Amino acid sequence: MASTARTMRAIIAEAGKLVMVNRPVPVAKSGEVLVKIHYTAINRADTLQRTGNYPVPKGETDILGLEMSGTVISNSSEKFPMNSKVMSLLGGGGYAEYVAVDEDMLMPVPNGMSLRVAAGIPETWLTAYQLLHFVNGVQPEESVVIHAGGSGVGTAATQLATKHGCDVYVTAGTDEKIEKGIELGALGGANYKTSDWDLEILKQVGNNGVNAVLDCVGSSYWKQNINVLGIDGRWTLYGLMGGAKIDGPFLGLLLRKRLKLEATTLRSRSLEYKKNLTKEFADHALSKFESGDYQVIVDKKSFDLTAAQESHDYMETNANIGKILLKVADDVGDEEK
Repeated sequence: MASTARTMRAIIAEAGKLVMVNRPVPVAKSGEVLVKIHYTAINRADTLQRTGNYPVPKGETDILGLEMSGTVISNSSEKFPMNSKVMSLLGGGGYAEYVAVDEDMLMPVPNGMSLRVAAGIPETWLTAYQLLHFVNGVQPEESVVIHAGGSGVGTAATQLATKHGCDVYVTAGTDEKIEKGIELGALGGANYKTSDWDLEILKQVGNNGVNAVLDCVGSSYWKQNINVLGIDGRWTLYGLMGGAKIDGPFLGLLLRKRLKLEATTLRSRSLEYKKNLTKEFADHALSKFESGDYQVIVDKKSFDLTAAQESHDYMETNANIGKILLKVADDVGDEEK
C-alpha cells in the first residue's frame, strides 16, 4: 500500500541556504508511481538553485534534488510493483522522503547494486549520454576532451565515450582526478591549475586537435576550447561554471575553424524527451552496470538529509571525485557493489 504518512521532510532553499521543511506527501496521478526515497545525490545545478542562479522550471517543485533511488510503495504499476527498487531522473523533489514519478521515467536498479550506489546514476549518466549521443553525436575513433573529468558527469562521460571507441582526454584541477580519468579509460589529460591545459592536450593528441569538447565551464575556457578543437570540431556547452560573458574575437576564431557550438540543458526538456532519453540509456547501460563494464564513481564523503547544507559546502570546494550522495532513509539490505 501507499504511504500512510501525510507529511514528509523536504529540503528547500531560503536566502541562499538549505532549510528543512514539512511538506505534504505527493499524490501519484494517473501514470505515476509513488516512491519512498532512500538516497539522492548532489548536483552542481542544486548549488546554483540554492543561491538563486538557477530558477526552478515552470511546473516543477521548489524541493531540490534532480535524481533519486528508492522503493515503490504504491500498487498502481504493473511494470514496477510494490517494493521494486527503482531510480529516476527528476525535475525536482529528490531532497525529500517521497516523490511521485512518471512510470516511464523509472529505471530498475541494476542487479547486485545497492540503492546507495544507484542514486549516483540518473542525473549524471543521463546527462553524459545526452551530451555524447543526442547532442554532440560522437563517433568511434573520434577524440573528445571532457572538462571536469573528476565530476559525476565527467566520470560517466569518460566511460561512455571510451566504451564507444573514442579517444578521451580529461581536464581537472588535481592530478588525482586526472589519474582517475585514465583509470576509467581516458588516454590522457591536463591539470588546469598547473599547465595550459589546451597546449598540454595538443601535445598528447597532436596538433590537428580533437573532434569534440564537452564543456561545463564556459567563458573562461573559450579560447582554449577553440585552440584544442580541430577543423570542423564540435563544442557542446552544458554549464557556465567559469562565467557567461566573452570578450574577444570569438566569432572570427569560431568561423576560421568551421566549429559547431551547441548549448544544451536537460532539466528544462520536455517529459517526452526525457522519457526517450531514459529508455535509450536504460537499454544501452543497465546490463553494463550489472556486468561491471560501467562503474558508478561515488565520492568518499556522503551526508544525511539533515546535513544537506554541508553537502553543498563540500561540493563547492571541488574536492569530490564522483558523486556526493545524500542519505534519506536506510537501505534495504543490499550489499554495495
